[in-house]
Amino acid sequence: MTRLRFPALLALLLTLLIGSSAWAQSAPAEPAAPAAEAHPAENPSVGPGELELLLHPLFAKQLEYLTTTWLEFVQQADEAVTTKKLEALRAPNADIRTARLEEVAGVRDARTAVIDRARLVVGAWRAKGGDVTIAEAYLSSVEGLVLDTTDGNTVLTSVKSWVRSPEGGVRWGRNILFFLLTLLAFRILAGIVGRILRRVLDSPKIQFSEMLEAFFVNTARNMVMALGVVVALSMLEIEVGPFLAAFGVVGFIIGFALQDTLGNFAAGLMILLYRPYDLGDFVTAGGETGSVSSMSLVSTTLTTPDNKVLVVPNGKIWGGTITNVTGNETRRCDLVFGIGYEDDIDKAEAILQELVAAHENALDDPEPVVRLHELADSSVNFVVRVWVKTSDYWGVYWDLTRQVKQRFDQDGISIPFPQRDVHVHHINAPDSSE
Repeated sequence: MTRLRFPALLALLLTLLIGSSAWAQSAPAEPAAPAAEAHPAENPSVGPGELELLLHPLFAKQLEYLTTTWLEFVQQADEAVTTKKLEALRAPNADIRTARLEEVAGVRDARTAVIDRARLVVGAWRAKGGDVTIAEAYLSSVEGLVLDTTDGNTVLTSVKSWVRSPEGGVRWGRNILFFLLTLLAFRILAGIVGRILRRVLDSPKIQFSEMLEAFFVNTARNMVMALGVVVALSMLEIEVGPFLAAFGVVGFIIGFALQDTLGNFAAGLMILLYRPYDLGDFVTAGGETGSVSSMSLVSTTLTTPDNKVLVVPNGKIWGGTITNVTGNETRRCDLVFGIGYEDDIDKAEAILQELVAAHENALDDPEPVVRLHELADSSVNFVVRVWVKTSDYWGVYWDLTRQVKQRFDQDGISIPFPQRDVHVHHINAPDSSE
């Protein structure tokens, strides 16, 4: 057996190492793993409509990452605005400063466009449960127009540039115009809806009171206008979702604090449903008397005969007795006439019947009633009951009262005053000497 010496062994190892290195260099390299492609929503030039579609299927974690990415885009855009402002501030003369300030308007428009898209990303993350407080605070802090009020020329140039800017004055002018047009359109639509609904409710097949009709019509109009306000606010690029949520919480708190008002509200609904009175009716309700001039879900407004306006809570009305004086088309007019005990009762009764029959507003059906009613302390009383139209009640009442007085005077029938006999008994005082 031949024994290898150390120099020969070392040479063999070197040969193997050199050969393996050459083979490694000549062998084809394995392809590297392809890098992950960026999501299309990470493109700062993507359009708002396309961006909304791209964000819709993403998870909250993906949206959180995109929010960070878009905040970096906003930071870069804001740094560009800051750079231009610094160049304007350091300009050696007014002409160069003005030129730099006009350039600021261009980069500000670009920043506004990036902020708008970033808000879409932030909104999508919020909708899927993300905490967007910091992101929204940052966006609010960098957007808008910041003016250096120490230099009047700078302020004027900045304002002019903002007004002419497509993403500044032009954009907000367009938004305000759309806001006003939206309110006007919904105002017209509310009127149309109200008129259509009133025509439907005025149908003979639907028996609603005027108050209930007015309630439905006003409610429909107010709902259309409320929807119009929400749509109009969106034209001003205001997110109405947080406002609606805040209104819900505030409404719950106010409702809890105003329990009495809610009671009046419930009573108003009951009055509308059961219709104990209608607009124009003369009622006694809640301890007050007057004509119903208007009604809301909280209160009823009455106008008294001497033209005072009374606002009565519906809860007070529904919790008490309601007397509707003009609730029916006809009403009985009750009068009492007294004659002396020495007068002829047959003659007096004939006069009363004649006067009632001759009055043009007295109804024949039901038949009028004239009867000897009471032998009172000072007079013999006749009761006269005549049916009239509700609108003629007081006219008939006053006419008959006047005519009876005149006929009784003409025919010698007395109308006695209240009389009282006083008997005085003299009692001898006791003798003081006893």
